[in-house]
Order: sequence, then C-alpha cells, then structure tokens
Amino acid sequence: MGSGDAVGPTPVQFVVMDSASDELFMRIALESAALAATHDDVPVGCALVEGDVVIAVGENRREVDEDPTSHAELVALRAAAAARPGWRLDGVTAYVTLEPCVMCAGALLNARVGRVVIGAMDEKAGAVGSRYNLLCDPRLLHEAVVTYDVLACESTELLRSFFLERREP
Repeated sequence: MGSGDAVGPTPVQFVVMDSASDELFMRIALESAALAATHDDVPVGCALVEGDVVIAVGENRREVDEDPTSHAELVALRAAAAARPGWRLDGVTAYVTLEPCVMCAGALLNARVGRVVIGAMDEKAGAVGSRYNLLCDPRLLHEAVVTYDVLACESTELLRSFFLERREP
C-alpha cells in the first residue's frame, strides 16, 4: 500500500445546517417510523427532501412485504425514482430516524443523495459512522454530507418502546 492509500473509514463529517428545517423533516421521518410499528416492522422512517419539498417517504416494510430489502430508505428511494425523471437524486437530503445499514448506505450513495441526516445511531449495524462510514469514504464514487443526532432522543425512544413491548410476556 502506498502512503496515500486510505485504511479504514474516513473521519466523520459534522455539518451544521438549518436545525429548524432538519427537525421539521426528521419529524416527518418519525411519523413514517411510527407507521412501520403499526404493521409490526421495526420503526424506522425516511423522508427524502429536495429544497423544502418532501419528494418521498418510506417506512420499514420487511414484515408486511415479506421482503428483506424493504428498509425505509429503499422504500423511499423507490418512491422518489418512480415520481421523478431519472434515478439520480443530486441535491436531495435523506432524513433517516436510524443510522443506515450497509445496504441502505450503498443505495443512498448509488442514488447520489447529497446529504443524509440521521436521528439515532446504530452501534450494531450502522454504516454511516458506527461500524463503517460508507457515505464519507473518498475511495467510493460518491460522498454525502452527514448530519448526526437530529431528534436522536425521539428516534431512540421510538425504537426502545417498540422492542420493550415485544419483550413483555
């Protein structure tokens, strides 16, 4: 390996944006997450926003769709691609209530999403800072700006209460 070769994930990017807008759009993602819980899916939601317009939302649907790829991010990306000309989502911000997994981070990169705003971190399977940092890896074709901890307490509480209910006898 040469001296310029990267080893491991790159440092996390912290970006301060308009926190009021971030909270507004994260609340929309949280509404989608709550919908997922109503059909016994893990409550994760995603809102895709271009400018100040929500272009798509998605919630986890693995249980209801019986599809392992029906994560909130992929559901929202499919809806956005169907609603717009072309698949590239340059200039779109994804608001996700839980740190994306490897599959979802890869899909966000492949869609060319410009920014990802995350609620709660996923220490077990997160691919945007916890376990890996796919969105900020210069070795890949695309990078996205990442903002962390927007309504993290609300996102965490929704997940905590969902799993607590399922563990009760």
